[in-house]
Amino acid sequence: MIKLHDEEDGGGEPVRGLPQALPEGEQLLWQGSPGTLAFAIHAFHIRFVIAYFVIATSWRLANLETAGATGLEMSRVAINSSIGAAAGIGLLVLIAWAMAKATVYTITSKRVVLRYGVAIRKYVNLPFDQIASADMRRYGKDKGDIVLAMTQTGGLGYLKLWPHVRPLRINAPQPMLRSLTGAGNVARTLAAAMLAHAPNRVTVAAAAPTAPARSAASAPSGLTASAT
Repeated sequence: MIKLHDEEDGGGEPVRGLPQALPEGEQLLWQGSPGTLAFAIHAFHIRFVIAYFVIATSWRLANLETAGATGLEMSRVAINSSIGAAAGIGLLVLIAWAMAKATVYTITSKRVVLRYGVAIRKYVNLPFDQIASADMRRYGKDKGDIVLAMTQTGGLGYLKLWPHVRPLRINAPQPMLRSLTGAGNVARTLAAAMLAHAPNRVTVAAAAPTAPARSAASAPSGLTASAT
């Protein structure tokens, strides 16, 4: 069953990333964590933050120039804005680094487990039997996300899962393995595990690109594993 487990409920980690030792017959297949930079870009949207500071600073400088401000005044505004932007972006990257470091994604022969949380660790247990589909979304050369659509949420809320959840799917949250390095290999491992677990109800197919690709490396394609 789907379960949210707090660190306080147990006595630490007998196995890295897991609140309990694996039951007999269950095998550990893969473990990994988000890449810090990709996590900062795609979960914390630092590119939009940079764009905001650039637009706001340019608008202010344009107004100062129209008002007849001196070059020294405009330079002072540009420097202050740059310092503020660097501080804000640096803080977001620091938070992303801490969250990525605290996160461990685990794939076993029977389930997916998410461990996350900087101050208080949380564990989310997602059995294969409760996963309706697993879709990989690739970006960059070897980075990507794996989105898990569940047959039932099991009481998991969007805010409880964030940022390890598909954006804007608030009513039916979809857990997400974010910013994975070697996402294609991870997707193949998950698809093979789901197929081995339930060969009669799982199909594996190549996902069609969702948009025209600029190059083969940037194509948002991958694997889709669906349970029937």
